[in-house]
Amino acid sequence: MADDVAARLKAVPGTPDSPEGGDDYLERRTLRRGSAGWLLLTGLGVAYVVSGDFSGWNVGLDKGGFGGLAIATVLMGAMYACLVFSLAELSTILPTAGGGYGFARRALGPWGGFLTGTAILIEYILAPAAIVIFIGDYVESLGLFGLTSGWPVYLGCFVIFIGVHLWGVGEALRFSLVVTAVAVAALLIFAVGAFTEFSADGLNDIPVDPQAFGSNSWLPLGVLGIWAAFPFGMWFFLGVEGVPLAAEEAKDPVRSMPKALAISMGILALLALVTFFAATGAQGADAVKTAGNPLVVALEGDGGPTALSRFVNYAGLAGLVASFFSLIYAGSRQLFALSRAGYLPRFLSLTSKRKAPYLGLVIPGAIGFALAAATGNGARMLNIAVFGATISYALMALSHIVLRRREPGLERPYRTPGGIATSSVAFVLALSALVATFLVDKDAAFIALAVYAVALAYFAFYSRHHLVASAPEEEFAALAEAEAELTRD
Repeated sequence: MADDVAARLKAVPGTPDSPEGGDDYLERRTLRRGSAGWLLLTGLGVAYVVSGDFSGWNVGLDKGGFGGLAIATVLMGAMYACLVFSLAELSTILPTAGGGYGFARRALGPWGGFLTGTAILIEYILAPAAIVIFIGDYVESLGLFGLTSGWPVYLGCFVIFIGVHLWGVGEALRFSLVVTAVAVAALLIFAVGAFTEFSADGLNDIPVDPQAFGSNSWLPLGVLGIWAAFPFGMWFFLGVEGVPLAAEEAKDPVRSMPKALAISMGILALLALVTFFAATGAQGADAVKTAGNPLVVALEGDGGPTALSRFVNYAGLAGLVASFFSLIYAGSRQLFALSRAGYLPRFLSLTSKRKAPYLGLVIPGAIGFALAAATGNGARMLNIAVFGATISYALMALSHIVLRRREPGLERPYRTPGGIATSSVAFVLALSALVATFLVDKDAAFIALAVYAVALAYFAFYSRHHLVASAPEEEFAALAEAEAELTRD
């Protein structure tokens, strides 16, 4: 039967072979395998997210108050936990650089794979562009090197950190782990200092809107405020789902990927808990709800800078660097996988002698720099990134559900606790978060939809007719289709 399946692979509809689909094609598109163990993967998972603990989440207080943001954070934390457990199973079935695209390709076909991969790309190209603007603001506020926020800072960040990625994935992930460890340590030190000033009365000091349905001291903006706070509850976890994008470069991904995802999620949940309560309780929710640097405001109040607040300020820069650096990595791997399979121009997946997808790093970096320099609007770009993220979450959760139902006998070295029930929770909450993005910034949502529409037109009229059947994710999907055809015969 195996021979029959192999013979039919090239004839599977939707996965046409390519003149460049042979061994030489893949040899020029190879990543460095075995570069990351579970510790580096865990560091990568935390690095994606850690900047969100330093700033951004607090705007959710302005949308829903302490109670609204607390409920939103719990619900979004549940969504990420369920999604992470679902991805842990999927990543052991197909441990390639395609990540979400590869999972959706097998479960939902070429259209589902492209829709998922494009949504992930929107997240991982826009988020670094937003974060580099925040880095520039930090550099200016700290008076570092006499620089002001602007294009020279953005350019320097992209050039330096893309250069580290070009040097090698092992070096890049070790650098990320060190910077992330500094940021995490700073958050814990901040919490210790802030809890010495903690007052429960400060949690609900935001004025109540009497016109809002269901409003009270804990929900000053009413019940709808919970929903509006969803995107900001996501900031404590946004990006952790990108760990499977490193599967092709991981040591023993079948074992290390579930372990890294679970530990990363545990660390992030702990950081979310202590940061949220410490920052709001130290000076009050009303004081930090719109602050650009809420942790510093929580420590200083009206008393001016302290040694601890200065330390946290510098550590915030480390957190931003860690997330910026790791998100560049994630975007390059998703672009690499989509390009290797022919969904995007194939030259984007070429790798260097050091097995780095150099064009997959440089071109998104150039786009990110151009967006940052031209707009300077980091909040808008992050909102666009969140919109793309929620679409990908829904599609990845749906992929888990479909594969469990359609292919129950598929070998699963790791099985999601709760099975379909777990991924169903992630699916419903992801759709809820998607709708919530329109409540926060409908312009950002429509911009993301416009980008999506352009990408889909390219796929519909060109790339779906030029897919590369020998790409790992395509071969995996084609095998399932060929086996199904033999079963029908």
